[in-house]
Amino acid sequence: MQAYTTLLFHRQYLSAKVMLIEKLNSGCNQSVLLFCVQQEDTDHNYYTSKTYGPTDPMSKDLWVNVDQMDKDKVKIHGILSNTHRQAARVNLSFDFPFYGHFLRDLTVATGGFIYTGDVVHRMLTATQYIAPLMANFDPSVSRNSTVIYFDNGTALVVQWDHVHLQDNYNLGSFTFQATLHSDGRIVFAYKEIPMEVAQISSVNHPVKVGLSDAFVVVHRIQQIPNVRRRTIYEYHRVELTKTKITNSTAVEMMPLPTCLQFTSCDSCISSQINFNCSWCHLLRRCSSGFDRHRQDWVDNSCPDEVNINLDDTKIALHLKDNGAMPKESAAERKDTHPLHTGLILGILVVLLIMAAAVLVTVYIYHHPTSAASLFFIERRPSRWPAMKFRRGSGHPSYAEVEPVGQEKEGFIESEQC
Repeated sequence: MQAYTTLLFHRQYLSAKVMLIEKLNSGCNQSVLLFCVQQEDTDHNYYTSKTYGPTDPMSKDLWVNVDQMDKDKVKIHGILSNTHRQAARVNLSFDFPFYGHFLRDLTVATGGFIYTGDVVHRMLTATQYIAPLMANFDPSVSRNSTVIYFDNGTALVVQWDHVHLQDNYNLGSFTFQATLHSDGRIVFAYKEIPMEVAQISSVNHPVKVGLSDAFVVVHRIQQIPNVRRRTIYEYHRVELTKTKITNSTAVEMMPLPTCLQFTSCDSCISSQINFNCSWCHLLRRCSSGFDRHRQDWVDNSCPDEVNINLDDTKIALHLKDNGAMPKESAAERKDTHPLHTGLILGILVVLLIMAAAVLVTVYIYHHPTSAASLFFIERRPSRWPAMKFRRGSGHPSYAEVEPVGQEKEGFIESEQC
């Protein structure tokens, strides 16, 4: 039995610069006003991103024309093309580096994103994703909607083709794709975006454009034996500017060096990158302490310049500073006695309530015809109305599908869950 908790640790916001350029046309007297997006690299610590506008030739070059690819390698996923809120595992023919970790399989979802985590759970939209345009897409509402993927040995292309928003079908269809290269480059390309992405409703499904990664920490629950809780901590997120996503645009993200790429102690401790790298002799691994191997790093008492205090509600950073005690710690020491007094009073109140409940139960058992007994009999659990639970609209849950089902007009229709 496992419980999952998702926690946000670090979020980065991106900025855009728009220029109004006046260009004089040689050979005539008229002037032409052009809106151009300034193409400068945006540093996200783990990636740099560059956005190309509709008039930029790179936007066209980065779009992969699947129709011109080898037909034997282009696959239309029948189940994803005919269902809503489904996800399917896709095996890669190459190692894809994501945040420094090499992946060989991914999970493609109908909602316009790729899940990269090892642990498949109901909240796939929370973290560990590659999202060219995460939204409430439902390929089952149109026969023209398909989810296509193509692997040529050095790149994986996933295309959401003519998909519609389930809660706003009349807006038109969306066509976009994500290309994952073996060198770690990630390209988002957009062909048809019928509305402003920032205006897409997130009531029934999150709307995200960017990347995210997390690490999983296993907690033992002392009160319940043989039960562990897996808590997912998001340590980094890339959020791209939604207003830049229009027809014929593209975003290219280049990976930056991480500690995981160093394979020796000397190269690790002498590295000069954005992270403070440490070498663990027991694991023979270089790390900053923030990656998917966090559990191994802690279990083996590996060195770490940043100690993380993990609990079920937060992640707190405690920096070593010549042994100085933070002000918060001193304040906590002063409040120790009031805290203990309140805890004792709370325990006494709970004991009194339990004692009262026992006495009432004994009284009812020996006096079945009393007014108190009749009151509880009339309100026994068999008379209570059944509580109905349904999936929260703000927390979509994805089911992992298997390649079984019935064919329908050349596609595979998934069986009803």
